[in-house]
Amino acid sequence: MVTEKDVEHIADLADIGMDSGELAPFTQQFNAIIDYFDILDRVKGEESGVRDLYNVMREDDPRPSLPQKDVLSNAPASEDGFIKAPRVM
Repeated sequence: MVTEKDVEHIADLADIGMDSGELAPFTQQFNAIIDYFDILDRVKGEESGVRDLYNVMREDDPRPSLPQKDVLSNAPASEDGFIKAPRVM
């Protein structure tokens, strides 16, 4: 069973702001979800037979790519023959 303290800890780990008024209803919902998983764990499924494996992917069709000059002409910025993208960090 999940307690309000557990939910508060999980919310902190997930960096989700949660005020004290939301803890009780969310804890009940969380426990209801876990109860569903307990029910699913008790269900016995039918054993499936061995299935033949086959490749569903298409065969590669190699084609020549665009020249580097044409690709870089579409980029907003380039540097040393590569597309320059904004820094992420």
